[in-house]
Amino acid sequence: MSIVLIEKQSPQITTLTLNRPERRNALTIELLTELIAAIDATAGDEQQRILILRGAGQAFCTGLDLKEAADEKKAHATAEMVAKTLIAINQTRLITIAAVHGAAVAGGAGIMSACDFVVAAVRTKIGYPEVRRGLVAGLVMTFLRRQVREREIRELLFGSELIDAERAREIGLVNRVVAPDQVMNEAEKFAQSVLQGAPGALAQTKRLIQELWSSSVKEDVDLALKYHMKARESDEAREGIAAFNEKRPPKWAK
Repeated sequence: MSIVLIEKQSPQITTLTLNRPERRNALTIELLTELIAAIDATAGDEQQRILILRGAGQAFCTGLDLKEAADEKKAHATAEMVAKTLIAINQTRLITIAAVHGAAVAGGAGIMSACDFVVAAVRTKIGYPEVRRGLVAGLVMTFLRRQVREREIRELLFGSELIDAERAREIGLVNRVVAPDQVMNEAEKFAQSVLQGAPGALAQTKRLIQELWSSSVKEDVDLALKYHMKARESDEAREGIAAFNEKRPPKWAK
């Protein structure tokens, strides 16, 4: 079974579903590779205008699969694939909508943040706990600085606590919060609103929003990747990931 399901909701709307429910849609090299390919294939269909991203099972996405990430031979590859995925979501000509439920954590919150619009189910947990694993949440920081104030960035990254969907909406990470059974309905409702706009005008508007920033998302992600990889190769990361997989508190060196 494919770990990224592709479903055309209409001639103009495609839904991509992360399909590793047994692992809460944790990100692997295989899943990220399939996701990028699905985004590119959808964008290659000239009729398609909107992409909805969602997760199967109990959560949208809980970030990197730390069992795979514990393999030091794959450390660079997993980080680079996350970076490529965030850039693919950000740079696609499609209007992207994240339909989030359960949890959007670490890389999962990054995928959510890279989308143009976010609908979240009430009580969804969202956050960036990377420092508790000895990692740096660098790859998602370009989206955080565009969407929330610096005080909230410091709270989210330093405290690394999960916040609920309502708090995420208050600070600008989420557009709308609805009942769990209304998430896809709300995403499709926004999609229909977008479809009232002219395709060319929408594409140029999205491009202009990107170009108004002094640095591009790709430039930011390339810089962040250096910080992320430095952390990934550290003793702290090895301890933090091992502690998570072994379900114990990490033992940080003083």
